[in-house]
Amino acid sequence: MKLYKINSSKIKKAIICKNVNSTLVNKDIKKTYIPKAGDVAIFKIKELGKHTNMQSPNGNNIAILPGDLIMAAFGNRYATEQMEGYVPTKYHNTYHILGQGGAIGILASLHAKFELIGPTTLSLVGYVVNDNGKVINTKYLKTETITQKAIPINTNPKIILSLGTSMDSGKTTSAAFLARGLKLARKKTAYIKLTGTVYTKDKRMVRDYGANVVCDFSDFGFPSTYLCSTDELLDLYYNLLERVKPYNPDYIIVEIADGLLQRETYALIHNKEFMDNVSGAIFSSGDSMSAISGANMLTELGCNVIGVTGLFTTSPLLINEVSQRSHYAVLTGEDIMTKEIINTLDKNLNESQIENKMAVNI
Repeated sequence: MKLYKINSSKIKKAIICKNVNSTLVNKDIKKTYIPKAGDVAIFKIKELGKHTNMQSPNGNNIAILPGDLIMAAFGNRYATEQMEGYVPTKYHNTYHILGQGGAIGILASLHAKFELIGPTTLSLVGYVVNDNGKVINTKYLKTETITQKAIPINTNPKIILSLGTSMDSGKTTSAAFLARGLKLARKKTAYIKLTGTVYTKDKRMVRDYGANVVCDFSDFGFPSTYLCSTDELLDLYYNLLERVKPYNPDYIIVEIADGLLQRETYALIHNKEFMDNVSGAIFSSGDSMSAISGANMLTELGCNVIGVTGLFTTSPLLINEVSQRSHYAVLTGEDIMTKEIINTLDKNLNESQIENKMAVNI
């Protein structure tokens, strides 16, 4: 086995590889080794498409150009407004950038708005390995983890889910607004993004709006959570909760990517262990019908819907439709981003607790 030492100054490293310090590359196995999600490799940019930048370990976006060498990790992606892609099951002459944070795979489908642009293409140079020649995987790399224990039920801090109908329905914005409102109410808030594809823009936004601590799946080396098992997600969730616990937050906002029908989201909201831990949810939508139908779906699962919000709240007409056709509280950005949101939360969560006790007594 012959290993090559790379000049790190000539490599542009993606943020998913921030904890990778090895400069050893095995080029000989590139056609025989079958990668797993999180496996690290060196790629050469062939042709630019949708992605012309990559997020670096310090969070800044850096330009990438044909001929550049980058360090990134294999990962799957599910993004209804962008692309679908998978970790390859065999060697390919061409690979694709699936996410700006450094998720690499083989494109399966692309949103029509990007068809003329296409994906950015790469060739595989070799796999990054440790001193023993083992391919480095980013998952949990240099991160202290705890074997999953039972997730605490109905204890402080209160956990609020930020859910939505689909990608770009307003989930992160709603989470950020809620962090701002809770800060104005002098409450300590943590933000966890549990699922998605690596790119730290969302957690940075919520931090800037007032969360005391933010973290996401990529902090434990996940290029994405697409196709993870529910047990793996629960283990990740437990470790993320442990990560924010030392900050003693009053509230933890947990955002789950994409819509209620997406594979991992659907599994989590149908998982009793996960949902028993939740105090309530704010639900984001782009239109009135999906706001009501999505909130109804959560209610049928026993989830306490605190209110509906998202892009539809920018339209007075859509707000009226939801108000007239459902019992759900409509929360505009202004409603969420003021200190009075604590009154809405307290009232809703207290009423929910009373209803649960009555149901148990019955």
